[in-house]
Amino acid sequence: MGILRIVLTVVFVLVSIALVVLVLMQEGKSAGLGAIAGAAETYWGKNKGRSMEGTLVRLTKILAAAFILLAVILNLNF
Repeated sequence: MGILRIVLTVVFVLVSIALVVLVLMQEGKSAGLGAIAGAAETYWGKNKGRSMEGTLVRLTKILAAAFILLAVILNLNF
C-alpha cells in the first residue's frame, strides 16, 4: 500500500501544478463596458465552448475534480 500512496501523491502534485498553470492561462472574466451594450453576444461569445478558452475552462473543471478526489483519497488512512 505504500507504493500506491507514493504514486497517488506524485499524481496529486502533478495535477496541482497543472491546475495552477491552467488557471493562470485563462483570461479575466471582466467584460468592461462592452457587456452593458450587449457586445458580449458576438459570434465568438456564442461559440466560446469550441475555442481555446472553452477548452481551458473544461480542462480546469476536470483537473479540479481530480484534485478534490485525490485529496479525499490521500486523506483516508489506508
